[in-house]
Amino acid sequence: MSGQSLGLIETVGLAVAIEAADAAMKSANVELVGYELTKGGGLVTVKLAGEVGAMNAAVAAGVAAAHRIGSVYAWKVIARTATGIHRLIASEETNGVDPQDSAIPSSEKEAPVAEHKEDVIPTVNIEPEVLTADCTDRDNHVATDTPAHTQPSIESESTQNGNSAAPKISPESVAQDNKKSARARAKNPRG
Repeated sequence: MSGQSLGLIETVGLAVAIEAADAAMKSANVELVGYELTKGGGLVTVKLAGEVGAMNAAVAAGVAAAHRIGSVYAWKVIARTATGIHRLIASEETNGVDPQDSAIPSSEKEAPVAEHKEDVIPTVNIEPEVLTADCTDRDNHVATDTPAHTQPSIESESTQNGNSAAPKISPESVAQDNKKSARARAKNPRG
């Protein structure tokens, strides 16, 4: 079914579905996949497969014939279906499909897989070490956190030379945040 188009005609009632399938099969070179009953409401879906042009003509003829004797709920043509779509189209719920061929077409059947024996994993019981420790056995060394960045020192010239001039800013006084000096931060308290 890969590369072919799919035609779906959904009717109300089985007699209308049979009329739609009959008209579709007679009007164009398409194959009837089967029909599927819904779980209520009396809806029946007719599934057709074939070439794109033939499928358009067949679905149009099937819908026209079904309208003469009953009502058509919906119809759809899907051109050039994907490779694995056959499993969904010819499912177990589709009537008229051979049960052996419904799941996988003969070209897609896989070779049977050899039986796999499970490996047995040995159970090993490991006794946990029992550690008895007392809080007094610990070393009394307490690690102290040292600051990674020391605060900048602002030295004024008055303290160095005894003069009362503007404070001198050392190179260490440049802060890491936005690279502003202490003097610039003092002038602008907002940041």
